[in-house]
Amino acid sequence: MSLEKKIMSSMKTAMKEKNQDALAALRAIKSELILAKTSGLSTELTEADENKLLQKLVKQRKDSAAIFSQQNREDLATPELKQAKIISQFLPEQMTQEEVTKIVEEVIAQTRASSMKDMGKVMGIVNGKLAGKSDSKTISEIVKAKLNS
Repeated sequence: MSLEKKIMSSMKTAMKEKNQDALAALRAIKSELILAKTSGLSTELTEADENKLLQKLVKQRKDSAAIFSQQNREDLATPELKQAKIISQFLPEQMTQEEVTKIVEEVIAQTRASSMKDMGKVMGIVNGKLAGKSDSKTISEIVKAKLNS
């Protein structure tokens, strides 16, 4: 089943249950999908494109929640975190830090990367392999640690 159909099905369920947080998150996904399709770049989104879009939405929610928490606005941070959790359900299962580290080490060995100058090359390959399975921030931290050691 395509992501769009999953979203529509989940929206119907959320409406029946009167779950406003889920409904807001699902509407945000649907809106982003429509915007991506009508942007003129391509009519069909690949699974990788959909995963990037979902990761972007989760990151936005988490960043907003962090800002709200810093400002002691837990009433605004809580719904953002709930929405991030709902959106995350549509992403593929996330890899553990150990699994990501193993792949980063393999890529560094393949490319013979030895310094921070090679970070862009390593990040490009690793991001391609792990599209949707890990966030870029985690990958970046691991690559930096491995190239600096």
